[in-house]
Amino acid sequence: MTTDTPFAKMNGLGNKILVVDMRGRKDRVTSEAAIALAANAETSFDQIMAIYDPRADGTDAWIDILNCDGSLAQACGNGTRCVVQALAAETGRKTFTFQTIAGILNAEEHDDGQISVDMGRPEFAWDKIPLSEEFHDTSRIELQIGPIDNPVLHSPSVASMGNPHAIFWVDKDVWDYELDRFGPLLENHPMFPERANISIARVRSDHQLDLRTWERGAGLTLACGSAACATGVSAARTGRTGRDVAITMPSGGILRIVWRNDDHVVMTGPAEWEWSGMLDPATGVWRRDAQEAIAQ
Repeated sequence: MTTDTPFAKMNGLGNKILVVDMRGRKDRVTSEAAIALAANAETSFDQIMAIYDPRADGTDAWIDILNCDGSLAQACGNGTRCVVQALAAETGRKTFTFQTIAGILNAEEHDDGQISVDMGRPEFAWDKIPLSEEFHDTSRIELQIGPIDNPVLHSPSVASMGNPHAIFWVDKDVWDYELDRFGPLLENHPMFPERANISIARVRSDHQLDLRTWERGAGLTLACGSAACATGVSAARTGRTGRDVAITMPSGGILRIVWRNDDHVVMTGPAEWEWSGMLDPATGVWRRDAQEAIAQ
């Protein structure tokens, strides 16, 4: 009996996603498999979304999220949109409820192909993000990169969207900063006991932002949905924008982030299917589907 399982190579605004179908199985996608898949140019990814049978009544699936370093992630908005598109194509349904280690996610595919994900409520309490030091006001904490008297980045807003985020506000173009150099240092800063996603954000208007993100466990990415959510709510919380913003990703794509009056954050954007195949979730050995292999 084969050990292989279906998977799809997808992306959410350039955020590279592998959607792996683990329904009906008891095994897991291993860290070793994730690392092997990430190392291959054809299957390299930012996150794996592994779909399992539901564990709770009223949910459609349990989702494990793996980073390219093999670690588990709590949230991935772009990946969730990819899962919705894949399941909508399979079932013809438009609405889904998923469970992850961070909680329940409700999602919907719209008639125009855009997909909305209710990412839940943001968390601002220092010990829930979490931080290693107590801060009464997490809209601006004491943290900087560079000389004390002339820091390159400083005073980020911090929040959790099921995973920890730090957002540094800048006045110049977000591409003017060496996020590839600062990102690893800040991700692993002692301030963040569970590491953190590090973002640089520029406010363009009261409803527009530019964003770049160093993802925890993944590195630089073309898009990060949970970072867009954390940035959107932090911008509104600090009076930089309203509660409905369009955030431009490094890919050039745009996510709409709405912080509703009930405190839930809804992210809306596209997902794109690229190709499909089969893989061994223990080793990461994979192959394209036969018809696609012939087309190559």
